[in-house]
Amino acid sequence: MLPMAPVLIAQGSRLRRDTPRLADAAAPWSGTLDGADPLRLLVLGDSTAAGVGVASQADALPGNLARELAAHLGRGVEWRAIGENGATARDLLERFIQPATENEYDVVFLSIGANDALTLRSRRAFGRDIRELMRLLRETSPDATIAMSSLPAFFRFELLPDPLRSSLYRHSRSLEAEARSIVSAMPGAFMSPPPPPYTDGFFASDLFHPSEIGYRDWARFAIDDAVTKGQL
Repeated sequence: MLPMAPVLIAQGSRLRRDTPRLADAAAPWSGTLDGADPLRLLVLGDSTAAGVGVASQADALPGNLARELAAHLGRGVEWRAIGENGATARDLLERFIQPATENEYDVVFLSIGANDALTLRSRRAFGRDIRELMRLLRETSPDATIAMSSLPAFFRFELLPDPLRSSLYRHSRSLEAEARSIVSAMPGAFMSPPPPPYTDGFFASDLFHPSEIGYRDWARFAIDDAVTKGQL
């Protein structure tokens, strides 16, 4: 990517300048679905944990994951979201792992990596941070199922111009391969497979973050796949 660095930097700067910045989902960032023997769910990550693209966390990734878990497992769910728009794996370690490890959880869903790819972090640095995040999460929640989302399919983001789009996609695949090797080595942890083609209406108005439809489809895909494979 080094020979193309000036072009990529220029395209990235224009993208950040011209793309509308959507707000986080409104508080509260926690909720409860009634039911027997409730699961404790933590969603930790970047803008997708922050619910960017929708008005409420109930319509974002946390709320949709909670509903899918309740539907598949027949249990109540107590959920909480922790994260920040723009966060990298390093940011989670520096600013968010402390509140994320104050309580024990039954299911942890980690959604991180998009900004590591966008900021061209190295595979080695990303892997080091993922390994530490997984270690600390497991230390606090020894019996939890820990799931990490696959990175975005950047080649399907029509907002991104080439060569930025194709370069980001290649870099994100490298980061994801590193994360998969780390996550798969931990008992009780797994990483979601690459997503299917995004459906109509998947993206919010900025054409980058998920909409209500996007978060619903994402959560359904992730939990359906995990249940089918016996990971939940």
